Amino acid sequence: MKRILVCEDEDAIRDFVVINLQRAGYTVVDVPNGERALEEFERQNGDFDIALLDIMMPGIDGFQVCKALRAKSSTLGIIMLTAKTQEMDKVNGLMIGADDYVTKPFSPSELVARVDAVYRRVSMLENNAGTPRVIQSGCFELNQKSRTVSKNGEVVDLTQVEYQIMELFLKNQNVALDRNRILTEIWGDNYYGNIKIVDVNIRRLRMKVEDEPSNPKYILTVWGYGYKWCSDPDTQPQTTQA
Repeated sequence: MKRILVCEDEDAIRDFVVINLQRAGYTVVDVPNGERALEEFERQNGDFDIALLDIMMPGIDGFQVCKALRAKSSTLGIIMLTAKTQEMDKVNGLMIGADDYVTKPFSPSELVARVDAVYRRVSMLENNAGTPRVIQSGCFELNQKSRTVSKNGEVVDLTQVEYQIMELFLKNQNVALDRNRILTEIWGDNYYGNIKIVDVNIRRLRMKVEDEPSNPKYILTVWGYGYKWCSDPDTQPQTTQA
């Protein structure tokens, strides 16, 4: 069952979102504010695949709800709804753990496409029951069975998107990956958003895996192209963060 928590304080917009998601096959629980969203998440023991959160709400805003939900679950898909077009709002949401954002006004097809894309990533966590293996890269170990990444034996706290980026990198060590390939591999062929979502998530991932995020050794920038995972930093020239 595809379950989604919708948190939007404007009744008309919330009704519009609920109707279109229900038509797309989702079971929707909708609430009008951040306080109710956190209460409902706890009441239902976190039994949601996705949370759709409006940023601008009285009381607890969408950013605060996103932080709280991400602290409770690394696999929950989180999408931010915002009426603002400022780049910083989008970056802030992604940096605190959101998977994607949708800017108002949006069409039903865009909304459903973005939700579907995040749901596909979430469902992979349950359905990827092939032949899991462990991938090594220096001090890093990626375990496909537990879907975890550890550094020097310590598990790194990653969101599902960050884990998928790490998996893509470690399957392609020392190979330059262009931004469009990363976007397609992680967000899908029909992603509506801006390719800058790749750069923001790389920045967030560097903060978790690099010793010095401003002077990365593992996730290197390939200028004008994309990024590369370096399996042996001692043999590579220094680079700076994008």
